[in-house]
Amino acid sequence: MTDPASPDVLRQHAEQAYAHELAALAAHDDRPRPPRWNLSPHAVLTYLMGGQAGDTPVTPKYVGDRRLMEIAVATLATDRALLLIGVPGTAKSWVSEHLAAAISGDSTLLVQGTAGTGEEAIRYGWNYARLLAEGPSEAALVESPVMRAMRTGKIARLEELTRVQSDVQDTLITVLSEKTLPVPELNTEVQAVRGFNLIATANNRDRGVNDLSSALKRRFNTVVLPVPDSLDDEVRIVTQRVAQLAAGLEIPAAPPALEEVRRIVTVFRELRSGLTADGKTRLKSPSGSLSTAEAISVVNHGLSLAAHFGSGELSAQDVAASLVGAVIKDPVQDGVIWREYLETVAKKRDDWKDLYRACRAVS
Repeated sequence: MTDPASPDVLRQHAEQAYAHELAALAAHDDRPRPPRWNLSPHAVLTYLMGGQAGDTPVTPKYVGDRRLMEIAVATLATDRALLLIGVPGTAKSWVSEHLAAAISGDSTLLVQGTAGTGEEAIRYGWNYARLLAEGPSEAALVESPVMRAMRTGKIARLEELTRVQSDVQDTLITVLSEKTLPVPELNTEVQAVRGFNLIATANNRDRGVNDLSSALKRRFNTVVLPVPDSLDDEVRIVTQRVAQLAAGLEIPAAPPALEEVRRIVTVFRELRSGLTADGKTRLKSPSGSLSTAEAISVVNHGLSLAAHFGSGELSAQDVAASLVGAVIKDPVQDGVIWREYLETVAKKRDDWKDLYRACRAVS
């Protein structure tokens, strides 16, 4: 089995990738820590927003409203669970992972919510070979990540909560209100030890799929993560994440020019908002989310093309190949919207001529 901390792992967990920052923060953290927290809330916030831990620089993990992160961290220090809501690509999972890494030193107690997620994924399951041979017993019990988090006083994570069927969602009510998970087959229960809490994420676009019951909503403190406020913030996020991904994947290309990233992000922001940056032209928005995460993917894919099949420097031709695919999800409707954008916006910008021609060539 591959060591998850090995540099050969494609994507390390946050607590491994940023172990030096977490260690430096812990060493210089003299503020009160809630039970079983590795860091104080103040140090967790520094880890998320960036700063200094002695001589060690701490890179920002979230670029946005500091107050939102203060609310999120403070919530986890109470008996309320945290629900992060936002449109796709607003760093919900990213923030969730880093919160768990900073607080518990373990971001792996994760349940991925889907339409097929059953109660056993949230509560517990059984080793059926042992169950048939021995009957219900502790040895036959298969703990869920939530149960392990309760036993050890750590943070559990549940991704895409609104993708989970409503009756399965409600298995969380007892866990979050009573901090207890009954195991009636063994006539026992698991009581959460201090330090346990839960972070769930939900997608704005899934509203109406499996809405949370009012009883479950009351158990969460909800924080809405918005899209980046400004163009500069979004460019900064994309540039930072692309650099990290390119280094991890060892893509042999030069870092993308800031202006190239700015053009890509501008396209996404204008189509997403339905308005050009100068506010003069209204636009139709395509069916895709055009999130910051997708902008990162476009730049990263362009760098791979440039490295292996181009000059080694990101060009308009490298960008166009993945940019068109990111915008056009519906070949008919989105295709019309994209071509209209090229002709009414991109074509008229003198410094976008190369991007316009490259996108027209693959549209």
